Amino acid sequence: MIRNLLCMTAPMREGFDIPCHEIGPLSPYPAAALVAGLHGDEINGVFILSRLADFLNGVEAGNYPELQLVKPVLIIPAVNVLGVNLRTRTWPFDKSDINRMFPGSTTGETTQRIAYAVLEATKHAAHRIDIHTASVDFEEIPQVRLHGPSAAERDSAGWFGLTAVMERSLSPVFTTTLMSSWKAWVGDSFVLRVGQAGTVQLGHCQRVFRALVSFLGRAGILEGVQMGSEDEDTCYFDKASAFRVFAEKAGTFVSDRQVGSWVMAGQELGYIYDSFSGNIIENVVAPVAGLLTGIRRHPLLFEGDLILRINRKP
Repeated sequence: MIRNLLCMTAPMREGFDIPCHEIGPLSPYPAAALVAGLHGDEINGVFILSRLADFLNGVEAGNYPELQLVKPVLIIPAVNVLGVNLRTRTWPFDKSDINRMFPGSTTGETTQRIAYAVLEATKHAAHRIDIHTASVDFEEIPQVRLHGPSAAERDSAGWFGLTAVMERSLSPVFTTTLMSSWKAWVGDSFVLRVGQAGTVQLGHCQRVFRALVSFLGRAGILEGVQMGSEDEDTCYFDKASAFRVFAEKAGTFVSDRQVGSWVMAGQELGYIYDSFSGNIIENVVAPVAGLLTGIRRHPLLFEGDLILRINRKP
């Protein structure tokens, strides 16, 4: 069933809605709540959740007789609906970041009311998933992010079957995010980061779609899921495992390396060219052996810009 999470009005146009999917058996609260599109330029998450909703609705319709959705799922593919339509990261009217408005308010600014509605709809779920991407300049491997995780969250993070689980402490800087607000409620909370903003990266999206189906299967929400042999060995990385490479000179960065590959210490991973003369001014090499979890995709850079992130295996 599709319902409107929130109906809003605008000063000089028709109103707009934030729709969501409620799929599965009727229940006061969903077993799993999945959210994307808090930032309007993070299209991978919007695409993944719209496809997941279509798939689960197909399960409900009997299109996959081997599968049964035995617990309810709530899916909000795009919170920042106007930002998605206008291809902007923030809320278009006042440029505010919805993911800095939680826990929200029923009487506050528009984005605070949106944040309140999202939190109220999702906070009682046993499993909560918020999908994001890196920036428009940087691509990250599909990964699970845990913030101040419990032992149960560490265990269930492996249910996605993704290579990388990144652990982070709860930062006082991010107390107004959806993740921070979720942590006040009983249940598991995860952030998935998928690729690069501003585009749909089909390979990443397909991998995360399978990861979500795997998770729902292992969580006992979707019965009949056959766990694929393509699931990857999961590595848990803490913040200290990350090694970053920054540009020593401004120029044009070029690399054919793919995120998710394992690299050796000293291996060449790209080049910085002089943008005018075309000669190589810096060879970019891996400082350590590990998993290439992030790489800059915008070629033009300034001195000091982040180029690579490599996580050393524990």
